[in-house]
This record gives sequence, structure tokens and C-alpha cells, in this order.
Amino acid sequence: MHFDLTQDARRSSIAFQLREALGEAGWAAVTADAARSGVPKRHHHGIAQVRETIEGLNAPLAVKESMLGVYGILAEAEAQVHGCPVEETHFHEVGEGERILNTLMICFAFDQLGPGRITATPVQTGSGQVKCDHGIMDIPTPATKAILDQDIPVCEEKLEGELCTPTSAAIIKYFLFPEA
Repeated sequence: MHFDLTQDARRSSIAFQLREALGEAGWAAVTADAARSGVPKRHHHGIAQVRETIEGLNAPLAVKESMLGVYGILAEAEAQVHGCPVEETHFHEVGEGERILNTLMICFAFDQLGPGRITATPVQTGSGQVKCDHGIMDIPTPATKAILDQDIPVCEEKLEGELCTPTSAAIIKYFLFPEA
């Protein structure tokens, strides 16, 4: 499977490409599996809470391992940016229940698709500034940049807006560039 990330590398773009590959029936199964998994709607403030939630999900072990991998990458990037131990990282947007559910759907889709070989274009990070819980930040945000700086190719031409978030960068790192 080949992912085109040259225009948009957000979770929604990744999910759209997975949906296209799985077809409507396959995507319906993914959304149903994710809905039954039991992700609480509450906010998860740190990696310990996220891990506890993931481990308690009604999901296959492989999907849980993917979720733990993605959130582990996120926690490491946040720890690097904030100069603290991984266990002390604080999740803002990425800890919201809906964001965890969206990431779970992507992990279910990769598990269902089971692609033997995945390729991807360089990643479009976007440009400009974004308002988040830490205030106004340059794009890519520090956590996104920390993940992408692990030898993940990025597009030279930068389009306007935030086109790669920390979560999407972690998904890209985990599934598309695991050796980077």
C-alpha cells in the first residue's frame, strides 16, 4: 500500500486512504470494532492513564500493541520537548477520548488491512502558526518536529496550515517509517 502525504499528513488523510483501501464494508467493520472497544470519553492527562485505557480495551492484542507504540512515540517526543521523564509528560489535545478513539480506528484499519509492504511519500508538515494549549506555536510544532526529525522524509515545499500533527507524526513513524 502506498500513502500520499504530500498535501496532507493529518490523521484524517491517513484514515481516508485506509478507508479507500479497505472499502466501505471494511471501514464499517473498523468503525464498529473501535466503537465496541470501550474508549472512555474522558481526558487522559498522561501516558500512564493512556496505557491503562489501552490495556483495558476490548481489542486484539496486535491493535493494543500498535496503540501503545503510537502513544509511546508521542510521550517520548513530549518528554524531549519539555525536558522531563516520559512518565511525567502531560497530554493536552492528544489525550482526549475522541482523539484516542480516532487513533484506535487507524490501528484497527492497519490490523485489518495487514499490508505486507507500506510505502509513503515525504510528509507535508505545513507552515505558519497554530494555536494550541501551549499558546501560538510555529508549524511544525516542537513535538511533531521531534518525531519527524527521526529520519522521516518531509516535503521541501510547505503548504499553509498545520498538515501534520504530533499524533499523525507518531502514526506515520510507527506504521510507515518504523525503521527511521
